[in-house]
Amino acid sequence: MTQDQWGRLKQDLLKSVGKSNFKSWIEPLELSHMDEGVATFAVPTSFVGNYVSQKYGDQILYHVQSVAPEIRRVHFQVPHNQAGRPAPARAAAAPAPQAARRDPMMPAAPLDKRFSFDTFVVGKPNELAHAAAKRVASGGPVMFNPLFLYGGVGLGKTHLMHAIAWELSQRQPELNVVYLSAEQFMYRFVQALRERKMMDFKSMFRAVDVLMVDDVQFIAGKESTQEEFFHTFNALVDGGKQIIISADRAPGEIENLEERIKSRLQCGLVVDLHPTNYELRLGILQSKVEYYRTQYPGLTLADGVLEFLAMRITKNVRVLEGALTRLFAFASLVGHEITLELTQDCLADVLRSSERQVTIEEIQRQVSDHFNIRLSDLIGPKRVRIFARPRQVAMYLAKQMTSRSLPEIGRRFGGRDHTTVMHGVRRIDELRVTDSQIAEDLELLRRTLEA
Repeated sequence: MTQDQWGRLKQDLLKSVGKSNFKSWIEPLELSHMDEGVATFAVPTSFVGNYVSQKYGDQILYHVQSVAPEIRRVHFQVPHNQAGRPAPARAAAAPAPQAARRDPMMPAAPLDKRFSFDTFVVGKPNELAHAAAKRVASGGPVMFNPLFLYGGVGLGKTHLMHAIAWELSQRQPELNVVYLSAEQFMYRFVQALRERKMMDFKSMFRAVDVLMVDDVQFIAGKESTQEEFFHTFNALVDGGKQIIISADRAPGEIENLEERIKSRLQCGLVVDLHPTNYELRLGILQSKVEYYRTQYPGLTLADGVLEFLAMRITKNVRVLEGALTRLFAFASLVGHEITLELTQDCLADVLRSSERQVTIEEIQRQVSDHFNIRLSDLIGPKRVRIFARPRQVAMYLAKQMTSRSLPEIGRRFGGRDHTTVMHGVRRIDELRVTDSQIAEDLELLRRTLEA
């Protein structure tokens, strides 16, 4: 079987396994040699070889036998000299697959090419995270290790992780950059345990130059996975390798995560991606509109629509971008201008679900700031008036502005009984009628929380 024949067989496999699986598992395979009825393929890592052998081995053998009937078995191995790997035969007019082959990212953790630094909109809430990511992506000496990015859903953590990976692969293609989720790390660890291939697992992860783990909070409570993550982390840091981690909260706030891991994660640069402000959301929408104008050249966007969306959809950038995508698609199908009225009709469900939901924690923070007392005193056991009255105000607002039950509110205020909450709510309800200062405080706090 020649390299050209193998190239044609890979196209047949593309049709049967799908584009995503092909890119992750079949595309990296290179025909090495055939000898004594065995076709040997070069693979980038032993993990890839083992997975392809189990998942696609029979399928590949079937296709190979269609052009080389003498082949009875297929074998996958990592070349002893990676630099000396045989170059696959490729057409000159296929630059995209060639670029994918030079990409050092580990398979099964595909990167989204839309997530680059060029498409990341920078604003005050994320400027520090963006600057830190750019510094790491420059590929210079390791300055802070690890870089820990945290924030809520849809604030840009994964976008920055992908952008770093793409930038590093372009600047230094020889680097072994591994990007994966914490769930994938755990899956590979469990698989290695089950198949008794822990040495392969250890060697694979300790051989990387840059390790990027997304959503690390998912390993919390998984004792064995945390143990291996801890040793992998130490080995890479000791070797001067760069580690980049993301999570939905700060290291010290991740429950059931071992203290020694929290300590390691906090020893580098910890950066919070703050919730987006109006200006940043508007900038994101404007950048997306520039793209959609090329896709829907005949559509007209009325004034005020982007400002309306930026004001109403505040929590999640993914939801914000998805709303704009749906709006342009709907307008193109019905052939109407994108007006404010059409926006409200088309996105009625999104706008309803995006209405601001105030949390008890937000109320506690705002009340403690308003009355200039510490949060610990607000929810603590002290009953002196300077703390008791603000505490009752916070309980009243929690009852009025959230859907939490009285027992739940009591638990959030230092484990108090629901009757205590009921008394506090009733007392503030009485005072707001007779005490103008309490009424003003409540109105000011309510406006601040709803802003």
